[in-house]
Amino acid sequence: MMNAIETMYASLGIEKPIYEYGEKILAGLSERFRKIDEIAEYNQMKVVKAMQDSQVSEACLLGTTGYGYNDIGRDTLEAVYAKIFHTEDALVRPQITCGTHALALALMSNVRPGDEILSPVGKPYDTLEEVIGIRPSKGSLAEYGVTYKQVDLLPDGGFDFEGIKNSINEKTHLVTIQRSKGYQTRPTLSVDRIGELIRFIKNIKPDVICMVDNCYGEFVETIEPTDVGADMVVGSLIKNPGGGLAPIGGYIAGKKECVENAAFRLTSPGLGKEVGASLGILKDFYQGLFLAPTVTASALKGAIFAANLYEPLGFGVVPNSTESRHDIIQAITFGKPEGVIAFCQGIQAAAPVDSFVTPEPWDMPGYDAKVIMAAGAFVSGSSIELSADGPIKEPYAVYFQGGLTWQHAKFGILKSLQSVVNSGLVQKEALN
Repeated sequence: MMNAIETMYASLGIEKPIYEYGEKILAGLSERFRKIDEIAEYNQMKVVKAMQDSQVSEACLLGTTGYGYNDIGRDTLEAVYAKIFHTEDALVRPQITCGTHALALALMSNVRPGDEILSPVGKPYDTLEEVIGIRPSKGSLAEYGVTYKQVDLLPDGGFDFEGIKNSINEKTHLVTIQRSKGYQTRPTLSVDRIGELIRFIKNIKPDVICMVDNCYGEFVETIEPTDVGADMVVGSLIKNPGGGLAPIGGYIAGKKECVENAAFRLTSPGLGKEVGASLGILKDFYQGLFLAPTVTASALKGAIFAANLYEPLGFGVVPNSTESRHDIIQAITFGKPEGVIAFCQGIQAAAPVDSFVTPEPWDMPGYDAKVIMAAGAFVSGSSIELSADGPIKEPYAVYFQGGLTWQHAKFGILKSLQSVVNSGLVQKEALN
């Protein structure tokens, strides 16, 4: 006889073999989940301390309009971010529209014509290719005379230290380090490994700016890249630090000069951080940040559950089922487009919003191949909420992330497996 929870899953389309397989996998994850909860507890206290030390008040939750002069809530929030990331300054604004915009802003404000950008971790995320000019685009850094070099990771995922050393020259002004894997199946970089890389680079050229794309990595560990030498960390508020409540926005935290440069680029020379109304959404920024450590923990549990669910079925997973975690993304390689599509359609069917919609691959701006995206989210495009996406090209891998609660992440992953089983890519007998 089915228990009440199993009956509820059944009413949502999860068949008994799928549910039982999930429970069998889950039984072996209690210790992993306990360690995640310990990290979340530490980070929760870190956020609370930063808010208390910054004297966040009820007045900070209100907003401004117009120019936004003397916006106490905005300025205090930026002080909170600077304390959390242990930096001199921070820029946290709804006028930063997305993660790509935050990264473009940090790059474009801190290099000048004749400078060179180096990526020592291989190709950056797809949308940054046009920002840099790897793929020609209007307004790219390449059009302004900024050049670019990259050094690929070694086949084992290690740093090519010799190649990096040989690539640093008198023009190298900024090094960009992408923490997460993007649309690749390489390992995500731990904060310790990022620190090792930054120390190596600074030993060669001490004045080079080291910027870390921190998207999907915030609050996964107890330290952040700025704790190990990064001059800037950059991210999106509709990922980890927004806690699912921030409706828009991005952040740049780091050295005062780097942040000021970004502020002058975001608004105008002479204005910088002094303008930029908060428009009544500061409460969501503060409350989302407050919830971020536990929301991130829920997403991490979902990623670990997904890896352990799919790996025994013969699919390549990065990270694998036992590896340590340094972001919330789980890559699953199906080797054929049907698997990517079925997985995403299962995630969409588990959503609280637009569950009845069937996602299909489409030509999405900023990408060089069709992309399928599943995200029935309260905030459009919010990838801290249950979501999955992937380009329809080799090796046909899907990238799963998010889950505002662990329970919803669990349901989404079971629903994805149900969809993959229904498509014929996995037989029910394999679940025994």
